[in-house]
Amino acid sequence: MADHSPAPEGSAPATPATAAVHGAGAGWRPSTVAVAAGRPPRTPDQPLNPPITMAATYVATGDLEYGRYGNPTWTAFEEALGALEGGQALSFASGMAAATTLLDLVGNGGTVVAPRHAYQGCLVAMGDAEMRGRLRSKLVDVTDTAAVIAAMREDEDTALLWLESPTNPALEIADIPALTAAAHELGITVVVDNTFATPLLQRPLELGADIVLHSATKYLSGHSDVQLGALVTANPAVYDALKARRDLTGNLAGPFETWLALRGLRTLDVRLERAQANAKELARRLADHPAVVEVRYPGFGAVLAPVLADADRADLVVRSTSLWVHATSLGGVESMFERRRRWKTESATIPEGLIRMSVGIEDVEDLWADLAQALDKVAF
Repeated sequence: MADHSPAPEGSAPATPATAAVHGAGAGWRPSTVAVAAGRPPRTPDQPLNPPITMAATYVATGDLEYGRYGNPTWTAFEEALGALEGGQALSFASGMAAATTLLDLVGNGGTVVAPRHAYQGCLVAMGDAEMRGRLRSKLVDVTDTAAVIAAMREDEDTALLWLESPTNPALEIADIPALTAAAHELGITVVVDNTFATPLLQRPLELGADIVLHSATKYLSGHSDVQLGALVTANPAVYDALKARRDLTGNLAGPFETWLALRGLRTLDVRLERAQANAKELARRLADHPAVVEVRYPGFGAVLAPVLADADRADLVVRSTSLWVHATSLGGVESMFERRRRWKTESATIPEGLIRMSVGIEDVEDLWADLAQALDKVAF
């Protein structure tokens, strides 16, 4: 098989990767790690939280040298996220900056096997790279493990298996251990987008994945006010290759954004616990509502997708609420929803009436009352 896997790429200076659990105590549970990792040393009269370092230039002969190569505020966030995922993290300007960095490291002519239902920005980026002759993409049903493995086997230039689980917005589940094991037998690198599940509900590196992708804009930051992405890996060579690419392209996170993301990460556990409890209860009630044809919910997380009979009914629902916000995002403290097929780039195999719901931390009774009155308008 041709080797199209990511390889180290030169940049100057090379900065050693930090330890994945730096600042985290051995044996701490994830909810504790989210609060405690990435803290400054406990020195008298020093801040408890890492300060924002606004710097483009550093005094020479140290580890950083220049603002494109590192920032102490990035490091704090990266240490905390790395500790949660069990690897070494890198922050990026957005989730798409992280995603396209991964695609940049696929060798020319390499094939990416990816879900047919996935975040549209990533699929559009793959399509754009394919149109320019950079790579080939092969879209598959990730719930069909045998078919995914067959797709990887039939093309000797397959370089990357791209997974989402749950998928966006279909909320399908992939067998990550089986697929990663098969990919590694073929010499294929595996990335898992863990944005929906977060490291509190799923740790892809422990399931065999090579790289974890996050849109940190979503649950990690949690307040709909940050654009940020991240990649995490436990492989030092892959880490070096990804960092070299970030250094070269300048896909850098801002210090203020990473500081906000770290502050958001501190409350991830309590936010997710409340949002997930709300989502489970709403999924149960939606299944009994006469306007709902189907409810897609994998049983964990805070994203669910009721399917209505048609686009007109779904559009009326998202226009008829006062608490739920009609918006294209997810993972915030507020509840948001949208009909996904309103986007021309959304897969044609997603039902026209599917509404992706990102459930927030409001009182579930208020959420249901607002949602139910909207659904009542379109009930048969």
